[in-house]
Formats: sequence, C-alpha cells, structure tokens
Amino acid sequence: MARSKTNNGAPGPTTSQRLASLVKSARDIMRKDKGLNGDLDRLPMLTWVMFLKFLDDLERLREEDAAISGQRFAPAIDPPYRWRDWAAADGGITGDELLAFINQDEAVRPDGTRGDGLFRYLRNLQGANGGDRRDVIATVFRGINNRMVSGYLLRDVIDKVDDIHFTSSDELHTLGTLYESMLREMRDAAGDSGEFYTPRPLVRLMVAVTDPRLGETVLDPACGTGGFLVETYNHLDAQCQTVHDRDVLQLSSIFGGEAKTLPYLLAQMNLLLHGLESPQIDPGNSLAVKVTEIGDRDRVDVILTNPPFGGEEERGILGNFPADKQTAETALLFLQLIMRKLKRPGHGSERGGRAGVVVPNGTLFGDGVSARIKEDLLKEFNLHTVLRLPNGVFAPYAPIPTNVLFFDRSGPTREVWYYEHPLPEGRKNYTKTLPLQYEDFAPLLAWWNEREDNELAWKVSASDLLANNCNLDLKNPRTGSDLEHLPPEQLVEDILAKEQRITEILGEIRDLLKAPL
Repeated sequence: MARSKTNNGAPGPTTSQRLASLVKSARDIMRKDKGLNGDLDRLPMLTWVMFLKFLDDLERLREEDAAISGQRFAPAIDPPYRWRDWAAADGGITGDELLAFINQDEAVRPDGTRGDGLFRYLRNLQGANGGDRRDVIATVFRGINNRMVSGYLLRDVIDKVDDIHFTSSDELHTLGTLYESMLREMRDAAGDSGEFYTPRPLVRLMVAVTDPRLGETVLDPACGTGGFLVETYNHLDAQCQTVHDRDVLQLSSIFGGEAKTLPYLLAQMNLLLHGLESPQIDPGNSLAVKVTEIGDRDRVDVILTNPPFGGEEERGILGNFPADKQTAETALLFLQLIMRKLKRPGHGSERGGRAGVVVPNGTLFGDGVSARIKEDLLKEFNLHTVLRLPNGVFAPYAPIPTNVLFFDRSGPTREVWYYEHPLPEGRKNYTKTLPLQYEDFAPLLAWWNEREDNELAWKVSASDLLANNCNLDLKNPRTGSDLEHLPPEQLVEDILAKEQRITEILGEIRDLLKAPL
C-alpha cells in the first residue's frame, strides 16, 4: 500500500481510519505465520516493529532540528541498523535473508558486510552517560525475540508499518488511541493478564485527586503497560509553560518499574507514543531491594500504583522485609515498599510524599502480618481516605471487589474517611460491555475537598481502628449491609484471604519446629 503524498511529495497525514486499516492489515498478515499463536504473540511482534519505525522517524526529526541549529547530531542507532537502512529501503531484504539479519548473532547486513545481527546489535547498545535512549533500546530488546518464521510474511508486515509515520503530535495521538485499544484486546485474549491493567477512569481519578505537580517525582513500582505513568505525563504536560518545564518533565519527573517482559515492552512503547522521549522504567523486580536500606535520596513525592495481588514471591525477596512483616502476598509487600519510598516531611517535601494504591478486600480485613503493616500505616502515615469500589470495576479481568488507599506522610492518622462509590442507578455491577466511566466519579470529585458525612461517606477515628486489630473492612453504616448480603465474588475473596493467612501461620509454625533449640 503506497503512502499518501501531499502536493510537495512529503508524506500526507495518517488519518485514524487509515491507521486502523494499516494495523489491521499487518495483524491479518501475522495470522498466516505459523510461529505466532494468537494476539498474545502478535501484539508484542507488532509492537517491536512499530517501536523501531517510531525511533527512526524520531531520529530523522532530531537530525533535521540539529542541522537547522548547527548542532552535532548523535544518533541512537547507527547505520546499517536504522529502519531506513533495512526496512524502508525499496527492494529491501526479505525471506531467509531478512530472518538471518534479525535473528542471528552474526549475519550479512543490508550493506553487504558481515557483522552483528539486528537484535544482537540493539541488545548491546550503551548510552554515553547511562539512562539515555540507547539504554532504553537495549533493555527493551533483551527481553523480546522475533517469533515469525516466514521472512516473506515479516517483510509484508514491515511494509505495512513503514506506511505509518510518526511526524506530528496529531498522528501520535491517533496512534496512541489505537494502541490503547490494541492493549485492551490483548488483555481480553490473555484472560489472566489483568494484573497489569487498571481501568482508565480509575487511573484518571487517582491522578486527579493526588494532583502531581511539575517538579515532583512520581513513581509506579508495578507499572504494567504504563497507564498511571501516561496519565501522569498528560497531567504534568498541561502544567508546562517553558523549555525548562519541558526538560523537568522529560528528565526528572516520571519513573516506573516492571519485571515482566511483555508489559515492560508495552509500557515503553505506550510512553514513547504519548511523548515521553526516554522512559525511565526499571526492568527489575521492585521488591528486590532491602526496604530498611531505602534512604531519603531514593524516595519520591508521589506513588500511584495497582500492584499485583494474590501472587507469591520467592524466599529471597521475602528476606528484604522485616522478619515480622514477611508474607507471600505481593500486595502487602508492595504496600510496605510504597510506605518506605515516600518522602519524609522536611526532606525535600514540606508535608511528605503521598500515595494512591489499589488493594483487594483481603488487605483491609487481614490480620497477622497484614494487621502489623496497617498498624504502621495508621501510626506513621496519614491514611486519610479509603475508596470502596463496587463489584465489577475491574471486569472482566478481576471480578473481586477492590479499594484504593490514599495516604501521605504528613503525620499519624487521626481519622479515616470512607467513600463508597455507588453503582449507576439501576445497575447491579459494572461489566465489560457497561464499564466504569470517569463521569461516574463526579460526586466523589465534588466531595473530595469539601468533606462531610452523607449517604456515601463516613469517617472513623484511627483509635477505633487500632483497637479493632486494624480491621479497615468497614461497611457503610447507612446501608446496614452485612456478610449475608455481600456478592458471591467478595465472599470467595474473603475466604481465600483467610486461607492465605492460615497457610502463613502453618508456615511460621513449620519454621519454628525446624529451628534449632
């Protein structure tokens, strides 16, 4: 398919309809390749191809800007590994020759010389000072492989992607929107991949009420595909007025962590498409740090995250946490990490850092390790709001009820406000076809800064919570709801959480019995 041209021969704009058509055509081609099995294979494949095309277009723009300003331009990718050298060239390599160039450690390159294959070259890139785009590229490609087995079909995919050009903010916005729809499709196909997905309306709400300000540092230690970071970037971008503001936003504002290869790759692409030129995402496990060794220079102003829950970490990870707060429940480990990573008052922040964290119901009512962590949260932090979300907010990825804890380091908790987000009138739950909308939060946003008791909001003193073994699982006193009226999904979640605690206790007893006298 030929690229549309303007009267002067330059590429014409990529309309939303045309872009969707190009991506659909590329995915249809991939369906013919025997090396790919479903959208969970096709989306990462399409992503790394688009990633390289995006980088080359970005490099061209930077090169032109450097030439105009008389400055030296240092490309992130050198010839003959640039997209324009092997992918965009007329009559470019194809078939087995293309596969060999991409896959093999040593191969015949498009210019006829022998050298590193494409992936090997990209994986070995090193930035001049660390943390620049070369390091990002290297980290991305260390975690992916080409899974297409037909070099001719791959050539067809590359030709389709070559017709997408990333040369204006409007086109990037169009592609970003389409990319988000592709992410949703992938989550639907994955079934169990909801651990790195948070509904966009909830993300928008959490960013809005925590209100990150330009100059603050924002972290998502379990960023998945980057939803919180993208929304934060948009929030901070609206505050930029000068070149210096842009530099602050690009270089020292947004940070993430994601240990799984697929969401890490998707997050990089997601952030790049939305305008963050060199995403600072750590590909390691955010829990692989001894929490007691986290100092002031490691702390941030704002943490927004939906950490995985229901998982289980290896024993080596548990050793990074205090002996009386070690647990296999990842949500509780991340909660401890988040508490430690927030800035203290007077140490680069007047009132201390603040956080919004999604947690399952089990975190609210759990005892043992859970209660000890919540005791610290109440005594050392200001847990000012618990947002209780109704059934189905995370449908279809997670049917269980969830909550959002909002807290800061301004001082100990005096009282906790609860807000029970209602379902739309006439609805019993949110569903995939009738999901949560940002407009549904309008009453909450109106209440947030002018709080008063009403049919949805009530407050509880910290002393009462501490006296009740730090049980935060409080029902709305105005509805009279009790256990018998809970939805089946919540009953199952409550039972599973109690079984988890029983398992932990049995493990502690086993360790005591094994300990030398």
